[in-house]
Amino acid sequence: MTAKVTLSFADETIADARRFAKREGLSLSAWMDQAAREKALREVFAAHAAAVGRAGLDLESASLADAQEVGMVDDLLFGGPPRAA
Repeated sequence: MTAKVTLSFADETIADARRFAKREGLSLSAWMDQAAREKALREVFAAHAAAVGRAGLDLESASLADAQEVGMVDDLLFGGPPRAA
């Protein structure tokens, strides 16, 4: 479903948007839809990252530790780094 809305933009903003849309081969509406969707997703991901940080979780360190553990198991089982699939 598509909603028709009336929006106001600064002249410079709309000129940039038109230029970017043309460069990407999109209509202005499609480009603005994509830009708004990307901004909304960035907001969601930033809020999630902040919540993870407030919870004291260090997912990057946990992920790196998991990768190191996989490497150690591969060394023990196969005598070297993981084999290509």
